[in-house]
Amino acid sequence: MMRQFRQGDVFLRAVEMIPPRARPVRAEGDRVVVARGELSGHAHAFATAEAMMYRQARTGRVFLQVAETGARLQHEQHDPILLPAGHYEVLRQREYTPGAVSARPIAD
Repeated sequence: MMRQFRQGDVFLRAVEMIPPRARPVRAEGDRVVVARGELSGHAHAFATAEAMMYRQARTGRVFLQVAETGARLQHEQHDPILLPAGHYEVLRQREYTPGAVSARPIAD
C-alpha cells in the first residue's frame, strides 16, 4: 500500500529510495522548507532534526528523508501532519485553467 500525505498544495508520496544523484538542500535555519506560499509567504516546513531534503539538479524533483522518529510537517494555515520514517517525493499540486498552455502550481 502506497503511503501518501497532503497538506494544502503539498503532496508527499512514499518512495523506495532517494535517487543517487539527488543532492542535499541546505536548511533555512532550524527548519527544512519544502514549499513557500506565493500569496501568504507562509511555509510548509519540518524541523531540521526530523527531515533532510534533496533535489535532483537535472529534473528539479524534490525528496525527503524522514528520521526514524518521524517528522511533523508544519504550516501556519493548516493542521500539522505526522509522517512516519522513510523516503518521500515532494510534489506541488497543480491546477488547469481552460485556455492556458499548461497547468500551473496552485498559489497558497
